[in-house]
Amino acid sequence: MEKKNILTYEGLKKLEDELQDLKVVRRKEVAQKIKEAREQGDLSENAEYDAAKDEQRDIEARIEELEKILKNAEVVDEEEIDLDKINVGCKVKILDIEYKEELEYKVVGSTEANSLTGKISNESPVGRAIIGASVGDIVTVETPAGELQYKILEIQRSN
Repeated sequence: MEKKNILTYEGLKKLEDELQDLKVVRRKEVAQKIKEAREQGDLSENAEYDAAKDEQRDIEARIEELEKILKNAEVVDEEEIDLDKINVGCKVKILDIEYKEELEYKVVGSTEANSLTGKISNESPVGRAIIGASVGDIVTVETPAGELQYKILEIQRSN
């Protein structure tokens, strides 16, 4: 059985839009590049042709990957999230006890995770530790650098 890809509606929409763009726009662009490169004659030493074929292969691989993700997608309805406990789709404010630093994250499935935008995966060490926790709880996260402790300050809907 394939692993379910947990997504928020925002993440689902983003992946569907990317898939649509690849299928409708990018495929045509690459087909045109290949056609133009073929018209230049000898393909054995045609760098444009090779580059276009590589790009086509990359696009088709990404389309296949997106279709697989979407086929196994499980969308979290952020409106129905129980705000008593942290779950996928929540926005949380936590306090790093050691450094007295407040952190804010949106908990998402691994497909959407991006630490640069404050989206952490429910499968990451911090994500796993805080899932199911309530406001006021102190959770311990095992890291290669040792144990970190966080206090849950706030749980809210992310939208």
